[in-house]
Amino acid sequence: MIDRNHELSLTRQAQLLDISRGTVYYLPRPVSPADLALMRELDELHLQHPFMGARMLRDQLANKC
Repeated sequence: MIDRNHELSLTRQAQLLDISRGTVYYLPRPVSPADLALMRELDELHLQHPFMGARMLRDQLANKC
């Protein structure tokens, strides 16, 4: 949607699209392998025990480590 080579400035393009100018310059950072492993473990726990809330899941993760 944003064309960096367009004659309109990036600021003007962001205004026309009604988005924050900061999102134009934002470059997502890759997720670390450690974070991915933790998210996967959390997903598995939640699928096995869907009744657990955030605090109980936190405690279960702490007990596994």
